[in-house]
Amino acid sequence: MPRIVSLLPAATEIAAALGLMDQLIGVSHECDFPEGANARPRITHCPVHNSGLTSGEVDQWVRRALCNDGTIYTIDEQLLRELRPDVILTQKLCDVCAVSYGTVARLAETLPGPPQLVNLEPTSLSDIFDDIRRVAKACGVPERARGIIAKLSERVEDVQLRVDRISHRPRCFLMEWVDPPFCSGHWGPELVEIAGGHDSLGRKHQPSAQIDWREVIDTRPEIMVLALCGYNISRARRDYELLQSFPDFESLPAAHDGEIYLVDASAYFARPGPRIVDSLEILAGILHPQEFPEFATRGPDDPRVVRIG
Repeated sequence: MPRIVSLLPAATEIAAALGLMDQLIGVSHECDFPEGANARPRITHCPVHNSGLTSGEVDQWVRRALCNDGTIYTIDEQLLRELRPDVILTQKLCDVCAVSYGTVARLAETLPGPPQLVNLEPTSLSDIFDDIRRVAKACGVPERARGIIAKLSERVEDVQLRVDRISHRPRCFLMEWVDPPFCSGHWGPELVEIAGGHDSLGRKHQPSAQIDWREVIDTRPEIMVLALCGYNISRARRDYELLQSFPDFESLPAAHDGEIYLVDASAYFARPGPRIVDSLEILAGILHPQEFPEFATRGPDDPRVVRIG
């Protein structure tokens, strides 16, 4: 079996779902699930990770670092050489989300082997399922992917079938960042759609983008979901307080009706692995709690989603 290094939290979860944890010899600084990932050597580092900076400060730091250095991450090259991986799971999707593919590819060329690079670059739900197949094939266990994808697909189809019975599709804004405001992209708007909502600001199967706050006011979302890329509910709570100070915030139907939700985007919405289907179910519970009571908000101590209002 190959020795695997994962530079993505989603890839680590895919490897775990495929029963490859024993082969996982190194992970990124953000890989925290399943629990066994926390015992693996950390290959990457990001100074802004868990830094305590505000959202505005994080945005400025990231922009400055990408402009000056072309990356916001560092790789422990010596450790990677010592680990001698056969397979490295990496990505081309987003230089803000993980180490850039070019950086990893150049380093891999200098390693013994060299190791096989597996690029994960999903922009849709089907792409995420394809990534599971890609990792399984690269690691020599292609048959394991079929069962995993079949079970995930069944859960997606169950949501779709139940949503088909619902006539109302609420206006839902899935917000990826607060300061400055960003809409969701890639699979985010697709999840809203499957869950029975409509996100006119989302960029389906395209990168997320900064938007003007006035666009949010003009679309009058009935429901808002703060899914802050790479962060948990604690960050969303702090940024909700900032959001309340935005012009005309109280005029939004979502604010007026107490339909604003904070979610753990680090674990779910921003992590394109097996738990992306959990994200879909969370959205279904938010958008249509009567139809999906088993996925609805469980109260203030729910680690997945909290309703504000």
